[in-house]
Amino acid sequence: MSDLAASELPLNDDGSIYHLALHPDEIAHTILIAGDPARARKIASYFDRIEFERQNREFCTFTGELNGKRLSAMSTGIGTDNIDIALNELDALVNIDLQNRQIKPNKTELEIIRLGTCGALQEGIEIDSFVASKYGFGFDGLLNFYQVEYSKDEMEIRDAFIAHSSFPDEWSRPYVVRGDQGLLNKVAHDLLIGITATAPGFYAPQGRKLRASLNIEDMNDHLRSFQWQNERFVNFEMETSALFGLSKILGHKAATVCTVVANRMRKEKSKNYQLAVSRMIEQCLERLTA
Repeated sequence: MSDLAASELPLNDDGSIYHLALHPDEIAHTILIAGDPARARKIASYFDRIEFERQNREFCTFTGELNGKRLSAMSTGIGTDNIDIALNELDALVNIDLQNRQIKPNKTELEIIRLGTCGALQEGIEIDSFVASKYGFGFDGLLNFYQVEYSKDEMEIRDAFIAHSSFPDEWSRPYVVRGDQGLLNKVAHDLLIGITATAPGFYAPQGRKLRASLNIEDMNDHLRSFQWQNERFVNFEMETSALFGLSKILGHKAATVCTVVANRMRKEKSKNYQLAVSRMIEQCLERLTA
């Protein structure tokens, strides 16, 4: 087995993984991720004790214990490009011998739960409610750079939406990945569950128009009206497709629960979404540690 070159697996001078600045023993095998460092700190504030914390760039990590279960809370920053860094480096921490730069023969499976915020894509979804992702629909193109074995339903949803929306051939081809059903049942069994649209930006990629014009004015209408069997789009956000895709490739379990901070169809926004986010965190932690 050949060693991974320093250019391919960069480490810091202290031997920690490059961007996350972590050593293998500094993360738990159940990790709650959020884009915002303040939200990662909020998650960790519920721990009974915190044994470790570190921040490097936008990656802020807390590892501790709640109700006898070891947990980590981590911020990833915004976007699928940051998820690409976070997921590959989390996997390296448990499945690559960093000292010898060799892939371990026996793999460790992580549980990764994203606790995010989102915009609702269906008119009837209430602001400050919680929605969960059965599938991540990626407009970002990240997984096109990886070898992926898509399931029949993942390919059917992708192809059905391309036909439904007359998706432009010149755009990056979208992809669909299902999250882990067991983990979804554990943390979101009683929530509204559906397809999450993951956008590569906040403004035009999610149909927002300020001064710059949109290439396709009615893409959000296509999302709202799409249905495959009993599945429909429920929300817009910026990380889930990459989280589900890389977790599938690397052999980890992933789920996403989001607080609805805006309804894009009704053009309404939460007046104080932080209260709802706190309730979401409390509910998820209770279900993970019960």
